Amino acid sequence: MLFTVPQPVDTEEIKRLGKRFRKLDLDNSGALSVDEFMSLPELQQNPLVQRVIEIFDVDGNGEVDFKEFIQGVSQFSVKGDKESKMKFFFNIYDMDKDGYISNGELFQVLKMMVGSNLRDTQLQQIVDKTITNADTDQDGRISYDEFCAVVGNTDIHKKMVVDV
Repeated sequence: MLFTVPQPVDTEEIKRLGKRFRKLDLDNSGALSVDEFMSLPELQQNPLVQRVIEIFDVDGNGEVDFKEFIQGVSQFSVKGDKESKMKFFFNIYDMDKDGYISNGELFQVLKMMVGSNLRDTQLQQIVDKTITNADTDQDGRISYDEFCAVVGNTDIHKKMVVDV
């Protein structure tokens, strides 16, 4: 998994995020469960919400504590830099955290997004074509650099902003 160094978060933003965190932490446990996290309106309709939670949950204990919340959310602030957002976006696809997006990982994430709107055979064709086009060193998987070469020229990072 590519880790991102959180952007410097100012004191006012930490206070604001702390207030929002406490509001979401319905059982006052000091950590957000999946259900509590799902109460964020920005995530309720997102088919990748489970992946977002898994990435926020750095220690893998199934909950997002305040530090993890700050680190994760800071990447989605207007002040978040392109590199942090690109790494986060890459990590959505890199499910096994090995630094590469495999054919299977790309299929799984795209399946989460399209649901039953495409047949698996159609989706697999899209995955195969995507891997072929992005995989410049032809090792059958997409590295972070290859990912950036394809996605980096878009303005996707500008759309990765959530007002929490």
